[in-house]
Amino acid sequence: MSTFGERVRAAIAAHGRLCVGIDPHETLLHDWGLPVDASGVREFGLRTVDAAASRVGIVKPQVSFFERFGSAGFAALEGVMAAARAAGLIVIADAKRGDIGTTMDAYADAWLTPGAPLEADALTANPYLGVGTLTHAFDLAEAHGKGVLVLAATSNPDAFTAQRALLSDGATVSAGIIAEVSARNAQRTPPGEWAALGFVVGATVDWHEAGLSVPVPSAPILAPGFGHQGAAPADLVRYGTAAATVVASESRSILSAGPDHLAARIAERASLYRG
Repeated sequence: MSTFGERVRAAIAAHGRLCVGIDPHETLLHDWGLPVDASGVREFGLRTVDAAASRVGIVKPQVSFFERFGSAGFAALEGVMAAARAAGLIVIADAKRGDIGTTMDAYADAWLTPGAPLEADALTANPYLGVGTLTHAFDLAEAHGKGVLVLAATSNPDAFTAQRALLSDGATVSAGIIAEVSARNAQRTPPGEWAALGFVVGATVDWHEAGLSVPVPSAPILAPGFGHQGAAPADLVRYGTAAATVVASESRSILSAGPDHLAARIAERASLYRG
């Protein structure tokens, strides 16, 4: 069974590194002529999946935009993710789950267990209650060819105090998270393969200011912030030698094209992230 990292590697080789975010903002629902309810986000998601299939390899539903409609919203999300996986797309559930003990274990079971209603190919996770709290999620991912993408360095200034604080060895917290997860990857990933566990590093993050001098060996890096938030394909140089494993996420810059022009916009943007 291939690791999640190897699946991402194959998707990048086949389609390029663009990941299409599925973010049904209320304003976008209005612009698309859809109702602001669970049926609207379901239709929005399914249309995005249809447009993305065969044009990119990865999609990323933002869970909150479905969750706000309660049980009906979660049912809509289940349908969208199932349709995306059936279409051959890798699905990253952007839920940023993080907790302690059996609570975090239950989150992992919900999103990473094969056959679960909310089954995704990977889950974004918050390590700031301790990387060790994610152990069960890591175990599940490695056992079932799935992934966990750990928040390492985000671009919002409110996070800088915590993420750029210094550990006893002088490394930033962000660098410490990358080092700890990378050590596990090194023990469990066959030589030459990309690992199951990766990171979220914002596309506009200054690596030097964030203290990210630690090499990231063969781990998928989800990079939100391309397109509407200001980063361009040329900014992949920020990731240095880690750029080869970057998954570049765009959402509103693509979704704003509307349903009639969505496929063309995806194809246009995807072409910028190949090679």
